[in-house]
Amino acid sequence: MAIQSTAESLFQTAYERRYTWDENFPGYSAYVQLLQEGEIYTGKIQIDPRLNIRVTEVADKEIAAGIDIQLQEVVTRCQKTSFLDSYGQHEFILGETGENDGVTVFVKSDNTGIHYQIRNQTIHQEVRFMGRMSLEMNYDDFLDTESSYLPLIYHVVFRNSQTGDVDSILKFTDTYQKFGDYYILTSQVVAEYVDGKIETPSSITEFIYSQIQLSNN
Repeated sequence: MAIQSTAESLFQTAYERRYTWDENFPGYSAYVQLLQEGEIYTGKIQIDPRLNIRVTEVADKEIAAGIDIQLQEVVTRCQKTSFLDSYGQHEFILGETGENDGVTVFVKSDNTGIHYQIRNQTIHQEVRFMGRMSLEMNYDDFLDTESSYLPLIYHVVFRNSQTGDVDSILKFTDTYQKFGDYYILTSQVVAEYVDGKIETPSSITEFIYSQIQLSNN
């Protein structure tokens, strides 16, 4: 039996502590409001037990597509996948210990190179390189569910990977509420910053989910 490396062990612990929906997740339905540039768009959404998404009764097709993309991100975050399935073929390399005792773990495969900062058994940063672009996700605040954690406040920095120049920043503020045995996203505010201007966002988009009903209710 192969001995698990320190780097792999650190990352696996943090990965498996993320909050996810279990195999009994029934799905849910909700009303949605999207607020953007002074406009309000409304509709309905449904996520079934297999995590398929339906967005209906939204008049603007582009807005409906935007809601679908946002919910895909929610599903990706909350979908339970085993560590072996996700990272069984990856190589783990231990990096340096930084400020606040954060440890860098490099995760490599044939196609990708990612590194994470792990602190207190929690993923605090994720950096991916995608050709000429790099994506840096920084998690600033979490919901502690006692046995797991959910990011509440985080920001994504898009950089030119060759020059290091910042192209844009997205800042997210999420709110969750517990329904039955499951935490469900009730709102998300997305502020976009471009051209290096970090004081004033160029746009703010808000998703609000109400009248949330688990599908077995």
